[in-house]
Amino acid sequence: MSVSVSVSVDATLDVPPAIRTRLRRELARMVTAAARHDGRKDYEVALRLCSDAAIRELNRDYRNKDKPTDVLAFAQRDGVIPGVGASPPPAISAAAADLLGDIVISIDTAKRQAKRGLSAELLHLASHGLCHLLGYDHRDDAEERTMNERAAALRREAVRKGRVRPA
Repeated sequence: MSVSVSVSVDATLDVPPAIRTRLRRELARMVTAAARHDGRKDYEVALRLCSDAAIRELNRDYRNKDKPTDVLAFAQRDGVIPGVGASPPPAISAAAADLLGDIVISIDTAKRQAKRGLSAELLHLASHGLCHLLGYDHRDDAEERTMNERAAALRREAVRKGRVRPA
């Protein structure tokens, strides 16, 4: 089992190294838990921390919403996972199928929203973005409930000690 998780921080931002390290470790545990849950050997996810200005530009260009948001997810696979959402078509190689995509979080918005501290907010937003990469959405109450349950399970696994379990 191997997961590939990269975390990048825009040069204009000041994010303490301890928060970066913790977020990378917790995201890696969530990605591992998701891969194990889905019966996969690995998944690849990239996370970018950026400013409100940068995420506003992405939100405008990709979603036609000219305003900042807290998190965006750019999935690299399409199709249907039985019972969930996205899964790669059979013609896609196993390596390409393991590339889930990119999560982008506005550190400015995360700081404003943080009620339990910045690390907790970043973990919450990362789990939300990861669920979108896994094919979940929240177009109605039932979908939102299902997505929130998976995100909560991933967050629990992120902070739990010991070997990573499927979540």
